[in-house]
This record gives sequence, structure tokens and C-alpha cells, in this order.
Amino acid sequence: MSNTAQAILDAVGGPGNITHLTHCATRLRFELRDASVIDKDTVESIDGVLGAVPQSGDRYQIVIGGAVQSVYNDIQNLPAMKSAGAASNEDVKAAARAKARGKNAIVDAFFEYLSDSFRPLLPVLLGASLILAFLAVLDALHVVDTRADTIPVWLGYVNSMWRAVFYFLPAMVAYNASKKLDIDPWVGTAVILALLTPDFLKLSDTNAFDATTCATNALGTTQCVTNVWGVPLQLSDYGGQVFVPLLMVPLLALLYKGLKKVVPANVQMVFVPFISFVIIMPLTAFLIGPLSIWIGNGLGGGLAWLNGNAPILFAIIIPIIYPFLVPLGLHWPLNALQLANIAATGSDFIQGPMGAWNFACFGATAGVLFLSIRDRDTDMRQTASGALAAGLFGGISEPSLYGIHLRFKRIYPLMLTGCVAGGLVIGIGGGAITHTFVFTSLLTIPVFSPTALYGLGIAVAFFTAFLMVVIFDYRTKEQRAEARERKAALKAGVTPAQAAAPVAQVAPAPSAPASSAAPEFSAEAVADLTLTSPLEGQLVALSDVADEAFSTGALGPGIAVVPSGGAVVAPCDGKVSVAFPTGHAYGIKSASGIQVLIHIGMDTVKLEGKGFTPRVAKGDVVRRGDVLAEVDWDVIREAGYDTITPMVVTNKKKFGEVSPAQPGPVAPGDTVVTVSAKEA
Repeated sequence: MSNTAQAILDAVGGPGNITHLTHCATRLRFELRDASVIDKDTVESIDGVLGAVPQSGDRYQIVIGGAVQSVYNDIQNLPAMKSAGAASNEDVKAAARAKARGKNAIVDAFFEYLSDSFRPLLPVLLGASLILAFLAVLDALHVVDTRADTIPVWLGYVNSMWRAVFYFLPAMVAYNASKKLDIDPWVGTAVILALLTPDFLKLSDTNAFDATTCATNALGTTQCVTNVWGVPLQLSDYGGQVFVPLLMVPLLALLYKGLKKVVPANVQMVFVPFISFVIIMPLTAFLIGPLSIWIGNGLGGGLAWLNGNAPILFAIIIPIIYPFLVPLGLHWPLNALQLANIAATGSDFIQGPMGAWNFACFGATAGVLFLSIRDRDTDMRQTASGALAAGLFGGISEPSLYGIHLRFKRIYPLMLTGCVAGGLVIGIGGGAITHTFVFTSLLTIPVFSPTALYGLGIAVAFFTAFLMVVIFDYRTKEQRAEARERKAALKAGVTPAQAAAPVAQVAPAPSAPASSAAPEFSAEAVADLTLTSPLEGQLVALSDVADEAFSTGALGPGIAVVPSGGAVVAPCDGKVSVAFPTGHAYGIKSASGIQVLIHIGMDTVKLEGKGFTPRVAKGDVVRRGDVLAEVDWDVIREAGYDTITPMVVTNKKKFGEVSPAQPGPVAPGDTVVTVSAKEA
């Protein structure tokens, strides 16, 4: 696993290019100084990586699957990460995160906050839901009646095990949300725990407090109100209520950070928490808490109305929108609403139709697995089998989505037919509910009621998507032809590497030799281990580049050119592996195997293509001196960006020494980097 960690670290530009790294249930989440240096194909070729997902700004996600925690730990334990002190500087992190949010700063920040408040809780939610699923199985087999007025002592204790997670969920969310907003997480946690103490809950006891009155509201739940210092206090059971901490913590963060600015440093430890408690605890109890309950009930009531008046439509809409929400991380509001429904009414009606989406997703993956076994596609078989296991037994869809579905876009319409079919069955049957938040897997089927209806709905979703993928395939005609040739070669006893070679040949261009066996590059180019200057100007050492990702050599050794003008040209014969639409960065794999990265100017990605006229695209074959991009250098200078252009070798480990030329004037064609072959 350490090899995977090192390969990922190298692929993202080394520790000097990382400003923040975290992970969720399946993905590593990077915030980088410059994401343009990453070659997506290189990342996805790393052993153990299921997929790569570039995001807005300089955020980047790498999908690992169930082993993400181990890979994350391995990355953090790499010597290079431990010695990279600059990347841990909080000011740098804050600036990078602000930059990474891109144009839609408010929207991006909102979903980052929401996502990071829930993501770390996925393991405990999954664990608790499986305990509950175990009890549901025992109930279904009539081993024990979990709803009886009198239950065995052991059942009472087991109930406390799973209820511990769901009841104290507001405190857990408050902790994560506080960390996300960079304040003491225990202060946020304490504010919420004040609402969960026996003393607060006892305020609803009309026999103990003469100022307390209780009544049953429209939702069928008891609502109590008391008076504190003559001010009415609406009382609720806040166990499981996640909207309360989500609304409270941002206000606490404003106050907390403001106090840190005005309270003397030597007494901040005492008075910042004290003042925060005195202000935010009553504000939460009297205003934020009741408002959160009202918002949650309102949203839940709206969806409940749709579910009650148009159950078939509701059951189809939910599974159809989820495949588009999950990849963007926009499913968290619905998850929060599910938890709010359970806290308010004791049950939730969203997770039933949601199960149709999950099992349609898993069914499509099963279809891919079937085809990969049939076609003897070892790589896809391994990916699909791991993703299917994570889905069926863990209810986790990300390995399927990122490892397969988003890579082969033909799958989505096929999968959506399963979503519609499964949702239709559940809707016609009147819907399925659950009394706790669970991951929709095979293990949690007994948690849903009516179980038979839910089981039928997800089975229809699974097998519809499965058959659609098997019948119509998930690949293009070219990809299917490639698979057939590979299968035929394997039957003939040819190794996979040998089988792939003729398939990878591209029909020659009109000017190429007629023979399909003709090499793409000359023998001289294949043996050439030199790189020439991509620009006319002044050659300088890489250490002169202001960006630490380049100057420290984190992205690889090389040189930099301070341009005097002209176009940017290819430094070698090779194939373009990276060509950003903005035209500011290019990667070339030379005929001799050197991977070269050319980054035109610093932070020029922010120009969004202004001043750049790309002349090549990814996959193009180029010869030394061919124009990669025409650049209006004045536009870059007038925008206030540095024009210095580094050129680095990103796969140095495959070679021996990388020797840059001495600083001085250079022109295209002048040798500026010499690479030696690696000794055997």
C-alpha cells in the first residue's frame, strides 16, 4: 500500500503542492496549489486507484474505495509529507481553500461545510445501522418482539448501542462542523450537549415545573413550552436533530473568532468559551433550536405531502435525482432531511425510494462484472467485483460511480431505467419507510417496512439495470471490438500485454507509411534523452520559480525560462498527454518515455484561457519544435502574473540523472535538459 501512497503523492505534485488533504468513505480529497500539473490518466493507472475526479478551482478527488483510510494513513506517514512543513501552514491552507472554491464561492463553501460535517460520521452510522439490521432480522424471525411493551434486558442494552450514535448525532455533527470552521470543536459540542442533558429534558415535565405546558401538534408529536425569566422557551427532544448544529455552528464561529480578536491572549482559554456559552447556549435553546425544528419539519412536511398525494411520482423522482447528486456531493441535504424526519416523527419515507437508486447502481455494476468475466477483462473484473461487494454489503455507491459509471457514460441511461422501474414498484405499493437512518444494502433490507415491497422494488431495480447493461453493453463499438480482439488473443495463448499492442494501433494518417506496423517515431527519437527549450528567452534555475511546487523539485527536476516572446513549442518528439482547455499547461510523453510538464506562467489558470491559443490537443503526436500554444505575453503581464515558464521531468524515477543546462540565453532547439538512462 505504501507504493500506492507514494505514487499518488508523486502524481499530485508532491507535498509542496498539497495545502489540505482529507478523505471520506471512498475518496481522498485534495486541495492543491495548482491542480493543472496532474495527469488524470497517470493517476487512474496507479494500482489501487478506481478513478480521479478533478473539481472546481484546485480541488481534486482520487477514488480508492474501502481501503481509503489505509491509503490516507500511508500518505500521511510518508517521510516527504512529515518533512513538508510549508504545506501545514494555516494561512497557506486558508488561502488555498478560498482559491479552490472557484467562482461559486458561496455555493461551494456551503456544500463543503455540509459535506465535511457528515463525512467523518459515515463509519459509525454504518456500524449502528447494521446493529439495527441485526435486530430487525431477529424480529422478522420471531426470535424477539422489538416493539413489545416489556423487552428482555439484553435487548434494552443492544438498543442503547445503536441509539448512542443516532441520539448524540447532533453533538457529533457539531464537533465536525466546528472543526470545519476552524474553532474549538469541543465548544460547539458542549453547546449542543446542553440540549441533551437530563436537566434540559426534565423541563418538559409538567409535574416538576408549573410553568410548563404541553400539547400535541399537527405532526402527532408532543410540543412543550415553558417560561424562563418570563421568556417562552419551546422545548423539543433534540436527539438526532442535525439541523440544529448546522445552523448553530456558523453563528458560534463568528462570535468565537471575534472574541479571539478582542480578548487578551493570556485569558482566552477561560473567557472565550465562557462568553461563547453565555451567548450561544441560550440563543440555541430559545431561537436556533426551535427554528431548526421548524425548518426540518417544513421540508419534511413538503416532501411528505408529495409522497402522500403523488407517491408514484415521488418514488420515481428520488431514485432518478440521486445519481446526479452523489457525484457532486449534493445528496447531503436529503440525508440530513432523512435524519430530521426520523427525529421528528420516528420514521422516514425517503430512504425507501433511495434504495431503488442504490440497487440500480449495483445492478449496473453487476452487468459490467458479467461482461468483464465473459470478455476476460481482468482489470475491469477486479474493479467491478470490489465495487459490487462494497455496494451490496456496505451500501456504498462511490466505488461503482467513480470506478466505472462516470468513466463509461453509456451506463447512466441504462442505470436510470433500473431507477425508474424500482421506484415505480415501490410507489405503486404505497412507499416504504424505515425507523432509522441506514445504508441501503442487502444487510439492511429487514429494516424497511413493508419489507416484501421494498425487497421487490430493489430487486426490480437491480435486475433491470443488470439486464440493460448486459444487453446493450456499457462500451462503444470500438471498445467492444477491442475487448473481442483481446479475448481472441487470450484464447490463442497470448498474454494481455501482447494482446493489447495491436489493438492500440491507430489508423495511420494519410501522410504516414502504408504499413500498419510502421513505428510512430524514428529510432533516433526513441533513443533521444534530451529536451530542448520550449521558448526563446533567458534560461534560469528551477529554484528561481516562485511556486514552491516547482522550485523545491516536488514536481520533478528541470529548468525554467523567462520568455522574451514567441510561441511555446514541443521540446521533443512525443505524444501530448495533458492539454488543458485554458492553454496554460501541457504534458508530453516523449518517444523515449520521458514525461514532460510545461507550465506557462504562474497562476495563469486564473486567466481562463485569455491570452492563450492552443494548437494541440490531448493525444496529438508532436515533433520537436511543433507549436503547442501561441501566447500573448502582454496579456499575462498586464493581468499581473509572472511569465516564467518551468519545464520539469515528472517521471524521474524511471531514469538516472536529470541534468539541466547552465543559465543563459536560449532559443527553441537549444538543449536544456539531458536525461541519462537508469542503470540496471
